[in-house]
Amino acid sequence: MILIYSTFPDEACARHVSRALVEGQLVACTNIMAPHHAVYRWEGRIEESAETAVLFKTRAALFEAVKDKILDLHPYDCPCVIALPIEKGYTPFLEWVERETTSQ
Repeated sequence: MILIYSTFPDEACARHVSRALVEGQLVACTNIMAPHHAVYRWEGRIEESAETAVLFKTRAALFEAVKDKILDLHPYDCPCVIALPIEKGYTPFLEWVERETTSQ
């Protein structure tokens, strides 16, 4: 299992992408976090903006498909889409993630 972390400009966009990925069985579930403030360098300038982060739970084998779908639906030119491996977890939960994403 992996967690995929991505950020979106607002909750509506985060929900739209989350629903598409769950409906497509590319992820078992998502956690849409509370809006936060981001500070970053973009095209030579320091920028600040509100963002909404999402954690997507899926199988490692589906990373490329999830990334591609996020990129298709995401409004940013260069969105953050990173994967974090899960080394251990509650077995019934890990099995649930596997079952919910096995049609892919």
